[in-house]
This record gives sequence, structure tokens and C-alpha cells, in this order.
Amino acid sequence: MQLIEINKARYRKHLNRVIAGCGVGLAVGSLAISQTLIALFPDESGSHFHWNLIGVAITSVGLAWLLHKYRTHTFMTEVVYVWELKKALNKITRKMAKLKAAGREGNADALLAIHYSYAGSRLLWQLDDNLITMDDLAIKQAELESVAAQHNVTLNVEDYDASILKQF
Repeated sequence: MQLIEINKARYRKHLNRVIAGCGVGLAVGSLAISQTLIALFPDESGSHFHWNLIGVAITSVGLAWLLHKYRTHTFMTEVVYVWELKKALNKITRKMAKLKAAGREGNADALLAIHYSYAGSRLLWQLDDNLITMDDLAIKQAELESVAAQHNVTLNVEDYDASILKQF
């Protein structure tokens, strides 16, 4: 997955609409389904927890289906890209201890994966206005570049491929 520049204003606007739409859809859908089930199958004890739970579950599945169906729509381009980037970064994060150990030994693939993680994190944090941790990231990036220079490894984020994680 290549890192690309995202229009921050468009991304935030579309993400907010998706979140609001999902929230409203979940509230309305689950209430409509659960109230229909309660009307059709009333419980003498007054406990309708299971009908409410079924309403939430059915609505959640419906929303997931809609998000999956429309993930290729142009409105969803930035939102889906960020979701996929977060998924890619999570795969790296789960292997970060092994990557850092291999990176200290000069493994070019490990150094490249860490470099990609830092660059991707920087992009996400800028999109989410999470600038507090940028200083820590800059320190880690400088340390990574120092290790790469010691082992004569050139790091280019465009060279990253997720398949290199299989070896760790």
C-alpha cells in the first residue's frame, strides 16, 4: 500500500458524515427492528433485552454490508484509504518488537517496515490533528535513520510491500 496525500478537509467531512450516518442508522434501525419484534412477540415479564439485542445485531450487520457495498464509491475514497492504512499499520505494530530486533541487526526489510510505519503514522496523525506525538515520532525516525546509515541501508517508503512482514 503506497502512502498518498489526502485532502484533509474532504477526508474529515466525509468521515464525519459516515460516522453520523452510521450512528443515526444504528439508532433508528435497531429501534425500529426491536420495537417491531416486541410488538409481534410481546413478553409477559416485560423484559425485551433479547429483542433489543437482535435489533442492534441486525442493524449492525446491515450497516456493515452497506459500508462494504459502497466502499468503492468516490465519496468513500479517503475514508476507505485511511481504514486500509490503519489496517496495514496494525499489522506492522503487531510485529514491531521482532522488527526492531531485526532492524538493530541491520535487516533491511525490518528497517523498511519500521520506516513505513513511521511515515504512515505521521500521515494519520496529521489527518487527525494529533500533533502532540509528532516530536516523539521525529526522535524515533532519527534513531531509525541512524541505524540504517550504520548498516548502509537506504529507506524509501515506496519500496515497502506488506509481504516482507511474513518473515517476522
